Amino acid sequence: METIAKVRRLYHLDKETVSHISRKMNLSRATVRKYLDHVGDEPKYPQRKSRPRPQLGAFEAILQQWLETDAHLPRKQKRTARRLFEGLQKAGYQGAYDSIQRWVKAWKANVRPGLHQAFIPLSFRPGEAYQFDWSSETVILDGVAMAIKVAHFRLTYSRMSFVRAYPRETQEMVFAAHQEAFLAFEGVPERGIYDNPKTIVDVVYNRPLKGRERDFNRRFLALMNHYLIRPTACTVAAGWEKGQVENQVGNIREWFFTPLPHFETLDQLNAWLWERCQERAQNHAHPEQ
Repeated sequence: METIAKVRRLYHLDKETVSHISRKMNLSRATVRKYLDHVGDEPKYPQRKSRPRPQLGAFEAILQQWLETDAHLPRKQKRTARRLFEGLQKAGYQGAYDSIQRWVKAWKANVRPGLHQAFIPLSFRPGEAYQFDWSSETVILDGVAMAIKVAHFRLTYSRMSFVRAYPRETQEMVFAAHQEAFLAFEGVPERGIYDNPKTIVDVVYNRPLKGRERDFNRRFLALMNHYLIRPTACTVAAGWEKGQVENQVGNIREWFFTPLPHFETLDQLNAWLWERCQERAQNHAHPEQ
């Protein structure tokens, strides 16, 4: 799904040709065209009746120990992934070489990231990005105090806010919030910056990559593919990477939910929240411009 989304962004947003995308991504032109014609929510694949048994298992500790030992040796004396694979075979390993090669590459990227380490910029172009987060609030609906979830969007250049209340924080409500936000903004930014909730991210790899790589949920990727958005997930425990929306959560709680707002329905509350967001944008100066 990520490949399909990248192909569609390169073609529709970056205006690259099919031939150039084919060379750039090492895909046939027929495959590129098939991805451009893809309109489904997500591609369907046959389900395996049984999962292959992982072969690395107990040999992972041995492999890590060898790599840690080699790290202190001169470059010419360090074992290649092929040499490590052959050594593990002598120790009883029966898996494939590719598994060892990927593991070694990931381990080295973690220990010595060098120029591959990247950071999310704190300045943004117009239309470049938005930040997204959830908060828990309390309101009075039809005379009863209720706990609700509030979806927060923040345009990183203009600082425009959009908030919408929902009864729960489910994936369907994540998708609905995006649709409502883009309708309100009357446009779609290029990138979305997210935390790592289970509704968006399936897996954050803690070893050996320590959280710098993750698998986005396939349904969420289908949403990003539909809107041609590049999703960016923050580093674990690095809230500053989406600091604008983090600050917005506290400000919105003070501005809109203190004291507790009273409404008959959730729809009335959401209409009022959007009106307040527009009032704040019109009546308060931009922090930098």
